[in-house]
Amino acid sequence: MDIVIHHNPNCGTSRNVVRIVEAAGYTPHVVEYLDAGWSEPQLRALFAAAGLTARQALRTSKSPAKELGLLDESVGDDALIAAMLEHPVLVNRPIVACKKGVALCRPSGAVLDLLDTWPEAPFLKEDGDPIIDEQGNRVEGA
Repeated sequence: MDIVIHHNPNCGTSRNVVRIVEAAGYTPHVVEYLDAGWSEPQLRALFAAAGLTARQALRTSKSPAKELGLLDESVGDDALIAAMLEHPVLVNRPIVACKKGVALCRPSGAVLDLLDTWPEAPFLKEDGDPIIDEQGNRVEGA
């Protein structure tokens, strides 16, 4: 299965998603979007496929969203997408795309919904918190 992960290597959640996918036996295509940037059609297609609005995909912490005035609810999707094109960090991550769908995988365990096979149990996040318990079940909230 082809899996594309729009990834920020500085983000623990994003790193955990890459680890989960690789531990499940997949070789994902990892796009470091802070370097690669976005195109408007790409963002619109990803958001539509994931069922997200630009506002729902907006990274509000550890980004310039507040300084740019983007937290005001009156700012529309077109303006948010324009800002995301100029400042790629404004897009929340990681966004994963594969044959089963597209999703913003926060928390990192959300990527399990897109995988046919999971990593061997138990599976822990890099901070030691479980994503998959000893019995092979997804941990709620992970």
